Amino acid sequence: MAPEELETFRQLLLQLREDLLSTSEIRDETSGTVHLDQQSVGRLSRMDALQSQAMAKAGKQRAEQHLRLTEAALLRIDNDEYGECMECGEHINPRRLEVDPTSLYCIDCAR
Repeated sequence: MAPEELETFRQLLLQLREDLLSTSEIRDETSGTVHLDQQSVGRLSRMDALQSQAMAKAGKQRAEQHLRLTEAALLRIDNDEYGECMECGEHINPRRLEVDPTSLYCIDCAR
């Protein structure tokens, strides 16, 4: 891959990492202890609060996984391995990397 292309993908991944780090899911603002409104402490209110907490926790896990993939892609750029399929070693189509810059596999191996 040409150095200009690598730099473009590096900047894209750095921006993606910055965006992920600034989300509330990563900062753990939404998945803390469930606090119930004292006006409505019925069973449905508790269930709704617990469901909201579970959804926030799942969102945090997805964001953390995406952050790990982003950081791994940046490391592959530093190691001159970015854009190579982890399965067959062939080059990953740059259009695929534009859609998902954290892609590990070419389209054939991803199937």
